[in-house]
Amino acid sequence: MDANTGRALPDTMQAIGFDAPGGPDVLQLQSGNPLPRLRPDDVLIRVAYAGVNRPDCLQRAGAYPPPPGASPTLGLEVSGEIVAVGTEVPREMIGQYVAALTPGGGYAEYCAAHWQHCLPVPEGMMLSEAAALPETLFTVWHNLFERGLARDGESVLIHGGTSGIGTMAIMLGKAFGLQVIVTCGDTAKCAAATRIGADLAINYREQDFVEAVLAHTEGKGVNVVLDMVSGDYVARNMKCLAEDGRHVTIAVLGGPKADLNMAVVMMKRLTLTGSTLRPRSDSFKAALADEIADNAWPLFCDGELSPVMDRTFPLAEAAAAHARMENGDHIGKIVLEVAGQ
Repeated sequence: MDANTGRALPDTMQAIGFDAPGGPDVLQLQSGNPLPRLRPDDVLIRVAYAGVNRPDCLQRAGAYPPPPGASPTLGLEVSGEIVAVGTEVPREMIGQYVAALTPGGGYAEYCAAHWQHCLPVPEGMMLSEAAALPETLFTVWHNLFERGLARDGESVLIHGGTSGIGTMAIMLGKAFGLQVIVTCGDTAKCAAATRIGADLAINYREQDFVEAVLAHTEGKGVNVVLDMVSGDYVARNMKCLAEDGRHVTIAVLGGPKADLNMAVVMMKRLTLTGSTLRPRSDSFKAALADEIADNAWPLFCDGELSPVMDRTFPLAEAAAAHARMENGDHIGKIVLEVAGQ
C-alpha cells in the first residue's frame, strides 16, 4: 500500500464467507481474513455500508462465479472512507468518502476498488444511501440510456418495478423525460411504484401486461423494454414494443432461452440487446462512471433524487438480508451496515 491516513491498518478483517454454495443460511461472518491487496490503480475503502444485489444471491448459490481476478467475497458496491491508495492513484483521495462499484469484496470491513470507479459522497448524503447507488445506477444508466437509447419524450416498460433496479429506472426515467410503465407482483408494490414516479404500474398477477401496455399507449407500444425476466417474457415484450423499439435484457430470472418470431423483429425493426456489467473492463467502467458523474450523480448530490431504501441489516446478518431479497418482499435497496455512518 502506498499510504494511509495515519491510523495503523489491521492485518486482518471480518468478512462474510461461505464454505459451500447453498441457501442464505450458508453465509457466516468470518474473522482473520487478510486485507485486500491493492493493484496500482486501486483504493482501499474502510467500508461503512455494502449494497445487496441479486448477483450476490446467485454467486452464493453457485450460479454466478466471480470474474477472473475478482475477490471471491460477495458485494458489488460499497460506501466508506478511502484509507490507502495504490501507487498510481492521486494521494489526495486518502480521507475522501466515496461510493464505489466493485467487482466483488464488498461484504467486508475493507474493500478494494478501482479509483476511477468511485463517486464522491457529498456532505448531506447518508452513507447508507450512497452504498445503495453504484450497482443499480451504473446498470440502469448503461442499459436504459446507452444501449436502449432512451430519449426525452419516449416510453419505457420496466419489469420488477420495485426492485433496486426497477426503482432506480423509474427515478432516472422520469428525471430524463420518459413515460414510465412498470410491472409489479401485488397491489402494494404497484402503489409504491406509482409513488416513486411510475406513470402506470401493472399487477402482472391480475392483468395481462401486454394488453395493459397497449391500452395505455393507444396501441403504439413503448420505445424501450428493460427486462430482467427473459424466458417467455421476451416474446410478450416484443408485442409491447413500438416500431423501431429496443429490447434490453439485464437478467434472466425467468430462464435464459426465448422462443421468438424473427419476422416480427424484421417487420417492426426491433433491436434486441443486453449486457452484464461485472465482467466489463476497468476502462469501460471508468468511462461509464465519468458519464454518470456528469449527468446523473449531480441529481443525487443535490437531493433531487435519492435511492428507495428497504432495510438495513448488520453485516453479521447477511443471511437474513439474502433471505429477504429472495422472498421478494423488499421495495428498493437492501444494505448491510459494516462500520456505519
